[in-house]
Amino acid sequence: MEIFLGAFTQEWERRRAAFLHERLMGRANDDEEERRRRGSTVPVARSSQKPSRNLKKVARRPQTPNSSSPRRPMGTRFAGLASGSQPAVVKMASFGGGDRLGAMAGYISRNGEVSMETQSGQELQGRDAIAALCDDWAHLMGNRTESRDIGLFCIDIAHGPEKGQALPEWTRYIVRSAVGDRSFAFGVAEHDGTFRIEGVVVLRSKAGERLTADAKATEIVQARMRAKGGDVGKAEFRFTGYGNGVEYGTSRLRKLVARFDGAVENDRGEKIADATQAGDLVQQEWRGELHSRKSRDVMHLVMSARAGTDVETFQAAARAFLATEFAAHRYVLSLHDPMGDPKAEQDGGKRPHVHVHAIVAMRAENGDRIGTSIGSFRRWREGLAREARARGILMEMTDRRDQASAPAYTRNQVRPISRKGRSEHTGTSNFARRRYDQKRREEPTAPRTARSLEYMKKVRSQWLEVARHAENSDAQNFAKAQLSRMATAGLSLKEMPDARDLQNENGSRARAALVELSKLTEVDSMSTMTRSEFEAYEKRVEAALVQAKRLLPETWRSRFEEIASAARDHVDARREMMEQAEQASDRPRENLRARQADDINREDAVARERLASLEAGHDVMIAVEHYRKLIASADADRSSPNKASLQTSLSAVLARAGELGAAGNAYIREIAERDDALRAAIEAAVQRSAERITNRAGGADERHSARNTENEMQDREPKSEELMRADRMQSAADTRTDHTKQRVSRLEELQRQAERNRDRDEFER
Repeated sequence: MEIFLGAFTQEWERRRAAFLHERLMGRANDDEEERRRRGSTVPVARSSQKPSRNLKKVARRPQTPNSSSPRRPMGTRFAGLASGSQPAVVKMASFGGGDRLGAMAGYISRNGEVSMETQSGQELQGRDAIAALCDDWAHLMGNRTESRDIGLFCIDIAHGPEKGQALPEWTRYIVRSAVGDRSFAFGVAEHDGTFRIEGVVVLRSKAGERLTADAKATEIVQARMRAKGGDVGKAEFRFTGYGNGVEYGTSRLRKLVARFDGAVENDRGEKIADATQAGDLVQQEWRGELHSRKSRDVMHLVMSARAGTDVETFQAAARAFLATEFAAHRYVLSLHDPMGDPKAEQDGGKRPHVHVHAIVAMRAENGDRIGTSIGSFRRWREGLAREARARGILMEMTDRRDQASAPAYTRNQVRPISRKGRSEHTGTSNFARRRYDQKRREEPTAPRTARSLEYMKKVRSQWLEVARHAENSDAQNFAKAQLSRMATAGLSLKEMPDARDLQNENGSRARAALVELSKLTEVDSMSTMTRSEFEAYEKRVEAALVQAKRLLPETWRSRFEEIASAARDHVDARREMMEQAEQASDRPRENLRARQADDINREDAVARERLASLEAGHDVMIAVEHYRKLIASADADRSSPNKASLQTSLSAVLARAGELGAAGNAYIREIAERDDALRAAIEAAVQRSAERITNRAGGADERHSARNTENEMQDREPKSEELMRADRMQSAADTRTDHTKQRVSRLEELQRQAERNRDRDEFER
């Protein structure tokens, strides 16, 4: 059968027809096909020798058509974005097994009401078409069994612990004897002298052994317990269920906490009192132990464009992109636009932007599978942008690092609370809520890996070039706005140390050790101790240091030395105060207490003043950035009438920032090194302050002269030897205490920052 390629009007249709014709005629292994698959420009010579049967087939990753296309230069992309091009959006909505294909097809087709289009251009519509699609793709579905990650168990014991033995330790010992070195959580209840332990356990052990949580696994665990004898051997163990993934584990642990009214503990003896703590335990600590596996037979992609983009043109671009990128795979696509979507807005339909859904079979007819690495997504965005530009849509591929964008959140981290217009969500945990808020507000965020930081240096230089050579003010302002975001993101990165090293199996215990050490070195508790109290306190601090050093990772050792040095300086200051108290024991105790109270009050005032200074500088700079963004928006919209009032407000806020900087605010002065407008405001504030001092100079000179005369008279009066010795001791103690407070403040700052960043992720996209 001959296929006339000239009968097709679109390039993607000709490529698709040629590919199907080769498959139909059985030419998949001819010279040209082999050359194309290998990506070689030299014809492949056929060998006359038969291949050896002992040679194993080497799996090759097929070269995609897009991979040979030259990448668009960064400067060209940035110039396009500054000129109004929209970013290319290709999102991975989900993966699924073969059993999920029908549900996915029903979703993108609105249960058959919206037509779908196959890779060959065939139109499908209706519920019968969805069923036929599942049958047509059945041979490509692997239907791999999901891994069993979380197990539910129950242990019955006919008697309780022995006299003097604590119930939690006793039950934890029994559970650990049953499940080994796996992570678990449990609750225990008593009924008529019989104790029942119910719990949730990670089925994969630290050594990699995975229990199946079925009848056979129950027999294995029970035999292990009977071999140990004692109370463990008398207990009756059984698995009551199992499931896959973090979601299953979170829901089951939360149900366990609710059933036992918060009386649940984990394998380390830590309380799990509510649903939030249960979710954090599974999502942050157990996640890495699961090694969860699900079947990935199909993937659901979403390609989006801005509201107002021509619907048919974008559909053609998405169609061409899919035909080019997934030429050897089966797929269906469906267009959703607000005018033709039968789903109501309150139910999640009629989105204001045009988008195309696609379901793609992960495995091709020849056995090749689709790779879904970060590089793959970048290549897909490049392909969609290229096809869109070819049809007149201004579109560019973007990386989140190009505009210092916040990292994306996953669908499991949020749940929708409103679907009208742009959907609103709420986070499923504190970490997820922060991540969602950062992305929703598009807070400037800098990456933290060395490779990404090098990439951002190139990004900044390219935005500088765009700002210098932009053809119009709008493009120049856009480039300057990106540079401002880079500066803000860099400042936040500088202030925030990397605490991801604490995200390991000892993370929570290491943080607990730091918290305990911080409590022992509280600045507020600088009260006088007796010698016996001090010796006990010194032992507690050393024990906390040893514990923290043992649990902290190697990458934190340099910081730990700083923390340990500050803690020991604090102990030395307490020792000095204790010795001074012993030497001055003959003085009236009320005078000593009054002096110590004055020291504490003075230290509290200094700490409050420093905190207020930092907060004031942070607040005023937030206001400055807020008005700058509003002015940039007003510049983009020439018809905006309030630009003058915004500029006035910005000048007032800058003046306030200048006064803080002139008064010595370190936060403001650091930013002023990179902000010319802020530096000018500080210089103006300094000049105004100098003029006010000059105006008051006359009266101040007279008062100063009188005070000097009085001080000279006091200096002439001789001091007793005892008073002079007391003054020297107090001065030395004050100097050491001030130095110690500065070191302890650094310790507390590191601890607070470690607590704030303990949930921070992982890799850069």
